[in-house]
Amino acid sequence: MSLEIGSTAPNIDLPGDTGQIYKLSDFEGKKVVLYFYPKDDTSGCTTEACDFRDRLRDFNLLNVIVLGISRDSPKTHDKFKAKYGLTFPLLSDEEGVVCSEYGTWVEKSMYGKKYFGIERSTFLIDERGIIQKIWRKVKVDGHAKEVLQAIQTI
Repeated sequence: MSLEIGSTAPNIDLPGDTGQIYKLSDFEGKKVVLYFYPKDDTSGCTTEACDFRDRLRDFNLLNVIVLGISRDSPKTHDKFKAKYGLTFPLLSDEEGVVCSEYGTWVEKSMYGKKYFGIERSTFLIDERGIIQKIWRKVKVDGHAKEVLQAIQTI
């Protein structure tokens, strides 16, 4: 099943960097930006995370929660957050269950070699848990600003 705009967002039940368990249902009544990224402390992922960090006040003013998800461990997330002063939760999907449900665990190709990894993707979920916007194959530069602008039109 492929997720589409208007679909109910699959629930999440994942540990964050602090060990706290996060569920999508915890944020009922708020919009949620759920962004999937390949790996902590890599160039593109760092740029994306820092861009969300730098715009977090604007997201908060619009009653929006930002959550990052990768397959890195909570311990790795904690180090990544500390190194870059990230102030929003990073969730650990070590088993890849949520990545699969959201269709972000895909076959990729680099230098002719095929492998599986996270396709950088973002989902905007409304207060009722309905997907309002989907970005696939995200280009990092300007993405957080684009997400913020989309929220303002919903």
